[in-house]
Amino acid sequence: MTPRSWKHLAVTIGAGALALTACAPSSDTGTSGEGDGTTLTVWSWRVEDQAAYDKIFDVYESKHEGVTVEFKPFKATEYNKILATGLAGSDGPDIPQVRSYGQLQATVASGALLPLDGQVDLSSWDENVVASAKGKEDGKIYSVPLARQATVLFYNKKLFADNGIDVPTTWDDFIKANDTLLGAGVTPLAVGAKDDWTLPIVHEVLGGARFGGAAFQEAVLTGEKDFTDPDWVASVEVLKSLEKYMPKNVTGVAVTDAMTLFTAGRAAMYPGGSYDLATLQKGNPEMEIGVLQVPPATGAPAGSEATTAGWADGNFAVNSKSPDKEAALELVKWMATPEFGQLVADEVKQISAVPGVTYADPVLEEISANYDSNGSPYLLLTDFRYGTPTGTELLGKGVQEMFLGSKDAKTVSSDLDTGVKTWFKPVS
Repeated sequence: MTPRSWKHLAVTIGAGALALTACAPSSDTGTSGEGDGTTLTVWSWRVEDQAAYDKIFDVYESKHEGVTVEFKPFKATEYNKILATGLAGSDGPDIPQVRSYGQLQATVASGALLPLDGQVDLSSWDENVVASAKGKEDGKIYSVPLARQATVLFYNKKLFADNGIDVPTTWDDFIKANDTLLGAGVTPLAVGAKDDWTLPIVHEVLGGARFGGAAFQEAVLTGEKDFTDPDWVASVEVLKSLEKYMPKNVTGVAVTDAMTLFTAGRAAMYPGGSYDLATLQKGNPEMEIGVLQVPPATGAPAGSEATTAGWADGNFAVNSKSPDKEAALELVKWMATPEFGQLVADEVKQISAVPGVTYADPVLEEISANYDSNGSPYLLLTDFRYGTPTGTELLGKGVQEMFLGSKDAKTVSSDLDTGVKTWFKPVS
């Protein structure tokens, strides 16, 4: 969800994925050799977390004699196909990092994952987080959630101070801040619209309060409203109205380029996810990063407040074909403990899914606090990825086309509504 953490790409298992068998990594999972102990492989799309996981698994190895854990990350845009191929054959990982919610379902249906009911206790966890790990049809738990992700508007505190800008608490203040930065020759919003997967996240950051956050979720799931609702359309229009504050030719700017603009001090704000924090801090360790919640845009529903949208992602599961299922299960059970959760917070710089974790990083602590106090669901991910086309795919491509001038906000919203209604049925 790096994503990079979250590329928000659907896991595809089928003939198309099987055709990639020749591209799948060669097998080096399972027990090494007689007397050599057990080597477990953990696959992930988080290349940037290699060093962090090496430290985390060193802790596990120190308490489990004879067990070696190898963390093997792959390029995020290639990961889903590589994983599907590995799980379909005999050379997959012992512990795959899997997607969540709707994107988990194809993997569950393939029989590739070991059910974890009775093995892990998630009864005290956030229900929305636990839902990310369950099979839609049977309700069984198939993975242990790694983290709670949240949408975030990061800002450069020095650039704000240098330009006399306080953290905006109203929409007018937010627009004035953007105008001030633009007038000073600073790009206000570092957006990379070349990568359409990120645009639904940008929409949540900048427009979530405009469509009504959690209140809209309830209305759309029951069928009281849909994505042609004026408040939703207006939230998409918010992005178009803010385009002038984004890099020029924004559809030609990649997410990595946008992040570089921010860490280099040439852009003042970066709309992304909590998973981006560690990467931004590595990009410029000297930068003092702040986070803010965007106030509701003009015309927002009565009672709307600034919100931080959240979801669960990056869950870990047990490969049902692993030659070392018992050892793999022990590792995944450990991933549900406070010890692992704290290591994730400290080393990976993510908001752990494990309850009770504390955060030494003040930025991460603030993101977590914002989500706890003003949280809402990342709607198109938590509820509109259980069919094809997915909500995030439709909105991402639609907003990209809006920036290119071929669609307006009303058409983007109508296409989203039509697309998800091919499979989505409201809960009566």
